[in-house]
Amino acid sequence: MRDSYHEELEALSERLVEMTRQARHGVARATTALLDSDLNAAQEVISGDEEINRLDDEIEASAFDLMARQQPVARDLRIIITSLHMAGDLERMGDHAVHIAKIARRRHPDSAIPAELRSIVLEMGHQAELLVIKAGEVITEGDAAKARELDTDDDQMDRLRRRLLTRILDPSWQHGVEATMDVTLAGRFYERFGDHAVHVADNLVYMVTGEKPEESENEV
Repeated sequence: MRDSYHEELEALSERLVEMTRQARHGVARATTALLDSDLNAAQEVISGDEEINRLDDEIEASAFDLMARQQPVARDLRIIITSLHMAGDLERMGDHAVHIAKIARRRHPDSAIPAELRSIVLEMGHQAELLVIKAGEVITEGDAAKARELDTDDDQMDRLRRRLLTRILDPSWQHGVEATMDVTLAGRFYERFGDHAVHVADNLVYMVTGEKPEESENEV
């Protein structure tokens, strides 16, 4: 009976890791859609979000079932509660990838990103992938020290967003209101994607150590 219980706890972690894989694929394809005006890639991200939502629902159902049947305490209870929080963050990461893909779809067949900003957006997409990959690693490894690194890793995403804002606020910017909105929103969605990766890491720290992370200044 207890073996089955611990297998169910491990299954929560496995689903979370699969959510990180799905979120990585989603943001990678969303970046392709955005930069290449790839309608198929955009639609793939939008349709693929159903899988992340399904995994989120499975984690929620399993967590509540375990709490009802097993009445877990101490570390086991932390595993279940933090799994719910992490699943919620990963589900939102999938949503942000969808939002990016929808910008691309809305501007198709044109590109939503002016040529001079493509390198920054490409780097933001790459950074988003690195953050979610590391989030998956800390879930798998249960490494609190590595999890704490994500807050610093996310600083690069914040710097990239500031570079975007600096460019569109420059007096030489001549791309109009639509491009301004597209770039601003895309930057915001990438930044939010990174923020949620940090939240995942914060919850991992709490799961492993029992220490609550400091309150984030970022909005969820």
